Amino acid sequence: MSEKILIIDDDLDTLRLVGLMLQRQGYQITAATNGQQGLDKAFEEDPDLILLDVMMPDMDGYEVTRRLRQNPSTLETPILLFTAKTQLDDKVIGFEVGANDYLTKPTHPSELQARVKNLLARGGGKKAVVDSAKDENRGYVIGVLGARGGLGTTSMAINLGAGLQSRTKAEVIVAEMLPGQGALALEVGVTSTTGLVDLLGLNKPGDITRDRVREALAHHPSGLKLLLSSDRPRDMQLINQTAHYEAIVRKLAGLARFVVLDLSVGIQPFGEKILPISDEIFVVLEGVPNTIIHTKALIDDIAALGIPRKNIKIILNNRIRSETQLPSSQVQSKLDHEILSTLTPAPELFVQATRMQTPAILCQPESLTARQITKLVEFVTEREALPR
Repeated sequence: MSEKILIIDDDLDTLRLVGLMLQRQGYQITAATNGQQGLDKAFEEDPDLILLDVMMPDMDGYEVTRRLRQNPSTLETPILLFTAKTQLDDKVIGFEVGANDYLTKPTHPSELQARVKNLLARGGGKKAVVDSAKDENRGYVIGVLGARGGLGTTSMAINLGAGLQSRTKAEVIVAEMLPGQGALALEVGVTSTTGLVDLLGLNKPGDITRDRVREALAHHPSGLKLLLSSDRPRDMQLINQTAHYEAIVRKLAGLARFVVLDLSVGIQPFGEKILPISDEIFVVLEGVPNTIIHTKALIDDIAALGIPRKNIKIILNNRIRSETQLPSSQVQSKLDHEILSTLTPAPELFVQATRMQTPAILCQPESLTARQITKLVEFVTEREALPR
């Protein structure tokens, strides 16, 4: 018997006594003393069963269960809520958020052992069901890039992320991927801008741990978490750390339900690693003939990486009002690729958003731009719900 059981409880006596009892039954035991630590261990160690206390000060067991069920790697992991709360309503809440069983304290050791044994037997096929998701240990990854600079990829990334966070109330991370060219911090008023560079500067990809990636994230008042790049040109030398990039993205995707990557311009050296593991690829362009030519070539280059053309989604972002911009139908015809969404010009809104240091979709939630971004959010959430 070698099943691994994770016990999450802020009561050290419970951890010690229950852990020792189950260890004597032949189980491997790992422990956490609060909700966040428990989530980290669950995602890192892939236990066969989680024994979870409800009443914890930082994050209660119900919220821990919700987050475990949002992550592909723990979607099917058996969860036994173990708590002193005895009311029927408490048990109902536990089952509603995704627990498999509910046991009140104090309980006889033989009953606990029987419940654990039963849950492990029922969850025996869990690993086979989630192995493919566990390989990535990830949420939904969206890469945003353009054929050239100045097309609004950064604005698209932050507003898409804000829309996803607002709609789903789930963890969402927006990450800048081009070192030395950071622009997002100025737009949203965040001062911590070395997160990406600090990670890329580590000695080897194996040094990029979940904790280090989490510590590198900046927090925005909207609830978004941001991995920001620096604006120091000398940091561009880190662009060839492709193995580091892959490790960063895989760790990011284990920390959130959605990860939006600002991949900047063209296919950077790290793009060959990142694009194939992205669930969605959004290519941004504007309705100008030269940009259409460049974008068509970019689509060809992405497809050359083995990515089906149908998985490459085009967003026409008309940032300014100009008679030189072609209408969507002509752009689609010249591009010979379907356009998923068209954003109409709203320069005043984006100036206001920058002044308010918030994404435009949150600055004016009822604006036409916000509604257009919301349609993209709906597309992403519908796609995320499909089997992967």
